[in-house]
Amino acid sequence: MALRVLAAMSGGVDSAVAAARAAEAGHDVTGVHMALSSNPQSYRTGARGCCTLEDSRDARRAADAIGIPFYVWDLAERFHQDVVEDFVSEYAAGRTPNPCLRCNEKIKFAALLDRAMALGFDAVCTGHYARLDGGVLRRGVDESKDQSYVLAVCTPEQLAHALFPLGDTAKADIRREAERRGLQVADKPDSHDICFIADGDTRGFLAERLGTAPGPIVDADGTEVGQHDGAYAYTIGQRKGLRIGTPASDGRPRYVLDISPVTNTVTVGPRESLDVREITGERPVWLSDVPDGPFGCHVQLRAHGEVHACTAEVDGDVLRVSLAAPARGVAAGQAAVLYDGDRVLGSATIADTVRVPA
Repeated sequence: MALRVLAAMSGGVDSAVAAARAAEAGHDVTGVHMALSSNPQSYRTGARGCCTLEDSRDARRAADAIGIPFYVWDLAERFHQDVVEDFVSEYAAGRTPNPCLRCNEKIKFAALLDRAMALGFDAVCTGHYARLDGGVLRRGVDESKDQSYVLAVCTPEQLAHALFPLGDTAKADIRREAERRGLQVADKPDSHDICFIADGDTRGFLAERLGTAPGPIVDADGTEVGQHDGAYAYTIGQRKGLRIGTPASDGRPRYVLDISPVTNTVTVGPRESLDVREITGERPVWLSDVPDGPFGCHVQLRAHGEVHACTAEVDGDVLRVSLAAPARGVAAGQAAVLYDGDRVLGSATIADTVRVPA
């Protein structure tokens, strides 16, 4: 059945091929580029991101080559509020956010989808590497590019109006297809890092907005071992750039174990002290029926991170996860995404962890 489809075109090869495939499948496709900055040059330049004037022009050229109408929609204010400001406030609260998750949740499958539905479109098409099978969200076949993790915040209602044409194809084949279709973005590099941090310097970006706030870096026993300019600049599991003046007594590297915005303290310790056995998640989103009682599954704790066997249980609006073996570097603010094989069961935002006793 032919659908009226709005294709989100970032200016990269993936979204261009996704739009081309949707059009080739017989859908009535319109391309749209989301302008996410009121001053695009203040985000990225070059081909590393998806927020530049260059990207908008690349998206328009791809739409012309495909033969579909093309528009630019200004979502800068919404993006700044829901993604950029959220990113800053999460770091200020001692958490480690994933802005790609928030962008999918608040921009692509809320602001964009809502506007598309209001204009009479049936679905939004994106270049994500994931599959939809009868309403079930599954991993993309290219494991190295799979993006089901960052889509797990979407609701079943949102996914019912989504198309992911690339989920059954490897990235290398997508580039070859783009070349065959005459799309100039065939060899364009993938975007990396955080699209709205122009130089990739997260610490500097946060310092500009939060200012300096000197405080102590302490060992697990409370001994001060260094000073920082802002606890917000650190993440759980971080090893480099700790600015510790004295080595550990055993000579081994230290890692960030805890970030306390209340006391403005960063706690460091040995790597094994990062081992986590239990995770509590809040604001769960279920893509299947909510399980009754404990159930076995697998959990992924960061984008492109490893998968851990676990037992999960729903307790009201809280998800509790017990890992079969400890995981390291688990940070509040990230997502815990549950899988049954390649099928996404649901997700929750990590709120707290229980570490393995020393």
